[in-house]
Amino acid sequence: MPVVCPSIAPQKLRPLALSLLLACGPSVALDTGSITSSVLSPNCLAYRVVGICFWLLCTPFGCKVKTSTKVRHFIPELVVSSYATTGNNPWSEMATLSSPIGGAEGGGNLITPNSHRDNLPRFKNVDGIGHPGGWAATQLASHSGYACASGATAFMPYYLSTLDSLAWRHGIPESLYPESLMPGIREIGRQALGNMWGNVYPRQGFLVQPDDFKAAAVMAQRAGDVITRNGQPHVYLPLTPAPRDGYWPPGPIVENDASTHKWQLLSPQIQPTCAIFPSDPVQSADGGYAWALWRPYSCCKREGQTFLFSIDFEGGVS
Repeated sequence: MPVVCPSIAPQKLRPLALSLLLACGPSVALDTGSITSSVLSPNCLAYRVVGICFWLLCTPFGCKVKTSTKVRHFIPELVVSSYATTGNNPWSEMATLSSPIGGAEGGGNLITPNSHRDNLPRFKNVDGIGHPGGWAATQLASHSGYACASGATAFMPYYLSTLDSLAWRHGIPESLYPESLMPGIREIGRQALGNMWGNVYPRQGFLVQPDDFKAAAVMAQRAGDVITRNGQPHVYLPLTPAPRDGYWPPGPIVENDASTHKWQLLSPQIQPTCAIFPSDPVQSADGGYAWALWRPYSCCKREGQTFLFSIDFEGGVS
């Protein structure tokens, strides 16, 4: 049944309008427009002033030290889709990128309707594509002060599991890695807390997990783990922007660590907040899910020819 969205008077506060807008997300298919508008989330952005940068500015009349504010905020870099049917990416405009090809035709879950047997694996394809709303998030950040540039390219296919069939469908070679064979290593959630969803390794498309949302989330985490690292045994484009003077891009994402990344659910519904996994499950009727992957950037405005150093308010010099 469609969601009826109330009209919002212009004088209402922006946060209320944003919440109502995102709450109406399930009534439409996931497309580029809805993905772009989803970035208007102060919760996901998490803009903070974190320190001071020092620059050396030299002119014909001499040199002096100038300062600029160091800021930190998250940027949506990727739309990571996790879905059962090959070629059925929930992001409608990007579905043709992952059409079935030789060696990656099939899809679906190896599950049974028998409620007493839930130990068969689920399978998910995963696509990691450059988020189209990074510029909009940067504009939102600039309202608070200086904003950092994203290291990701919009619409760039950083990972398509159909092109990585040897690793994604057969687990070669990661099924033999120590992280895959030893319990308690690289787990999403924690056994002690009763919320362990699955292992990051092997980073493939199969997982024994009775909950469809949780299985899809583990696959998204696995793909993000690959994309944000160099030299992995997968077919992909690394998203590893290089640091430079006054610009500190994020490192690889690490499961259970909110300082390295956050996820924003986009499908089956758009949520206005970000979280790491484990999070509250939202089941999809067709086995298709999508998240925005947000990662933290730090930067400061250039105020001279030479970067000297920066001081963080919470301690540390870089």
